[in-house]
Amino acid sequence: MGQDIIVRRWAFANNDEAVSVLGPHDALLRLLDEAFAAKVTMRGTEVSFAGDAAEVDTMVALMKAVTQLSQLGVHLSEGDYRHAVDLAKRGEIAELVPLYTAEVATTFKGKPVRIKTLGQRRYVEAIRRQDIVFGIGPAGTGKTYLAVAMAVAALKRGDVKRIVLTRPAVEAGENLGFLPGDLQEKVDPYLRPIYDALYDVYGPEQVQRALERGSIEIAPLAYMRGRTLDDSFVILDEAQNTTAEQMKMFLTRLGFGSKMVITGDVTQIDLPPGRPSGLVQAERILRGIDGIAFCHFSGDDVVRHHLVQRIIEAYETSANAQR
Repeated sequence: MGQDIIVRRWAFANNDEAVSVLGPHDALLRLLDEAFAAKVTMRGTEVSFAGDAAEVDTMVALMKAVTQLSQLGVHLSEGDYRHAVDLAKRGEIAELVPLYTAEVATTFKGKPVRIKTLGQRRYVEAIRRQDIVFGIGPAGTGKTYLAVAMAVAALKRGDVKRIVLTRPAVEAGENLGFLPGDLQEKVDPYLRPIYDALYDVYGPEQVQRALERGSIEIAPLAYMRGRTLDDSFVILDEAQNTTAEQMKMFLTRLGFGSKMVITGDVTQIDLPPGRPSGLVQAERILRGIDGIAFCHFSGDDVVRHHLVQRIIEAYETSANAQR
């Protein structure tokens, strides 16, 4: 680094602000130390950065952004810190504050549902603008959760009269007949991830009342056939396990005043060999049509435990090596 070495300092107003910004056990400083070659030192309520000028400038910009979020009442988890560091390394730290201050909805407990990655922001903006949106990418990127949050918000505002949530049941074949119980008991295990998102955003009691009134409907994909869904927010989850025929059937259910969101992970297709995925085919056939958007997520958009991102990256590397 030679003559380009510089030293810059960031001072907190007091210990409380330092703890709020840096997290438990100075988590943010530890991540910065791991991610950058510049040296990080803390004395009292002052942090100093010494190293390459570009790196030091980036680290100071990150500290400024995280401090601003803290002052706005937004407190980051370790996963959020990791994402902030990734943004900084990509030269996108200016996006951090707008990302974490934009609210998609509010949970029944009053907690804001916020966008956490640039991929999520593109996805949410597409849902707001377009009538049909495909969210394609790995687990943990918030595809289903954000769609459910936006559906609940639309229902509360009166933009739609009902929410319809569906997914292929029992892998792709929807072979429900052999299972014990009535229809609801048969399909509930396969729709559990959708219920979990609904309960978190809308609340268990509100969901049950909405199900009884019919303002929320949860059903396997096979039961969409023959219907036209007007004034509805319709979400198809696990769409990689639809057949080409099922996907066409589903998309043609779109009615007036409705919006559709289709989510799936094309690396997790459970269809029998020789049966093409309706999700893969839909992207090939429908790309470029006005009113339809395709949003792709990557490992950078994973908002679960940081090891999930590493696992996804390892599998992608292995798959690419075998091609």
